[in-house]
Amino acid sequence: MSLLKKFATVGGATLGSRVFGFVREMLMASAVGTGPVADAFNAAFRFPNTFRRLFAEGAFNSAFVPLFAKEIDAGGMEGARRFSEEVFGVLFTVLLAITIVMELSMPLLVRTVIAPGFSDDPVKFDLTVRLATVMFPYLACMSLAAMMGGMLNSLHRYFAAAIAPVFLNFILIGVLALAWWKDYDALDVGLGLSWGVMAAGVVQLAIVWGAVRHAGMKIGFRRPRLTANVKRLLVLALPAAITGGITQVNLLINTAIASGAEGAVSSLVYADRIYQLPLGVIGIAVATVLLPELARALRGGAATEAANLQNRSVEFVLFLTLPAAAALLVMSEPIVRLLYERGNFHADSTVTVGAILGLYGLGLPAFVLIKAFIPGFFAREDTRTPMIFAGISVLVNVTLAITLFPKLSALGIATAEIVAGWVNAGLLFFTLVKRGHWGSDKPLLKRIPRLVLSAGLMAVALHYAIAFLGPQLASSAATAIKAATVAALVLAAMVIYFGLAFATGGADRSMLTRALKRGAKPKAEPVSE
Repeated sequence: MSLLKKFATVGGATLGSRVFGFVREMLMASAVGTGPVADAFNAAFRFPNTFRRLFAEGAFNSAFVPLFAKEIDAGGMEGARRFSEEVFGVLFTVLLAITIVMELSMPLLVRTVIAPGFSDDPVKFDLTVRLATVMFPYLACMSLAAMMGGMLNSLHRYFAAAIAPVFLNFILIGVLALAWWKDYDALDVGLGLSWGVMAAGVVQLAIVWGAVRHAGMKIGFRRPRLTANVKRLLVLALPAAITGGITQVNLLINTAIASGAEGAVSSLVYADRIYQLPLGVIGIAVATVLLPELARALRGGAATEAANLQNRSVEFVLFLTLPAAAALLVMSEPIVRLLYERGNFHADSTVTVGAILGLYGLGLPAFVLIKAFIPGFFAREDTRTPMIFAGISVLVNVTLAITLFPKLSALGIATAEIVAGWVNAGLLFFTLVKRGHWGSDKPLLKRIPRLVLSAGLMAVALHYAIAFLGPQLASSAATAIKAATVAALVLAAMVIYFGLAFATGGADRSMLTRALKRGAKPKAEPVSE
């Protein structure tokens, strides 16, 4: 199977999850807007969700996958099963202890880590504690599911782990639909959503557990022991978890800072949901597929193939990310107005969330490139270097967020995230080049400026089209008219961008087919190292 097909498998499943995520956020925006319940729920949910992503996108999709793949090569499926049971026993025990401690410490955590700005509002503070207490066990379910997902990825079975997150959205949409039908007040909606998150964690764990068993890997529980394999995993997993989840670390810190302004937490979350669509579909798909492919190539001594895989992946993500970034920058407000502006989500909230989303567009290429660069380190079992760069990125983010928040509120936090993302991406890239792990690639160097030009011209065309179609995109326009206008703009932008990309040589058929095939030969896309 080609890399393109593998990217499409993971990306398509992630796209489905993100689309239903939009529906969820639209219903939630209508039900609770950017008010105190929305702030409390989003702050409470971000805490376990951050730790979940540290495991799912960090430790186990970065450290576990190469080690599990080695066990398959060395001891076959039986050896891999024993290794998985050793890891499962330790992971389950650690997660159980963390959950108990966190549940007992939740008031202190909310006051000092999750949302210190809520301390001056006893009602919002107590609600955040209550919701976070209900939702925190979601972490244990999703971390175990992340381990199962890493096993499936190593076995080249990507779909189940990619599709499982959609059930979180299914369940929460069901809760919101029930709340609308029963006419629940905002407080009851928040409580219902928190229990829905907990239920979704159990469902997602059951899905990937069943997929692993179907793949012939039946895992039993072993008494937790720090075997040599487990110690090696822990050495790799801690920095990998920090590195892979750096965006989430920044978001958690930013949530704590944003809790000092009314509505800022919810505004950032609503904007983040939209920007996560291209990041999730492109970035996570590429990172998920590229790591085991790079690990396989390097284990086989195929350094040229590994370089080709990296270059073709970066080429592919830029081809899709640059137009998405340009579109978010230019038409963020019409998108937010269409998706969210109804019920308790008002026009002033649209302006705020739209401005944040536009800023996120500037950072989108950086965050996607980070996910494409990091496998180049993890496949070589180097998790320390990306961790150091991640630490630098956090320092940049926190410094800028604290500096800009008093003047720009949520916009200052979004700016800090973007700058930190580009710093991290730059450090990763230049280190790969310096170590000789990134060969120069003439097709890539020729295509990047042409893709940037194509995206820029598309953005200019969108800008004038939006100005011309102002009445059809205004708050007073009917939802159907706004939806049709936005859809027409998106379709026109796609025609313009892809037409220009292929006309200028920024893209061609080989980039989408031969260059992305597993084991592509350098002669198809020459690589000079």
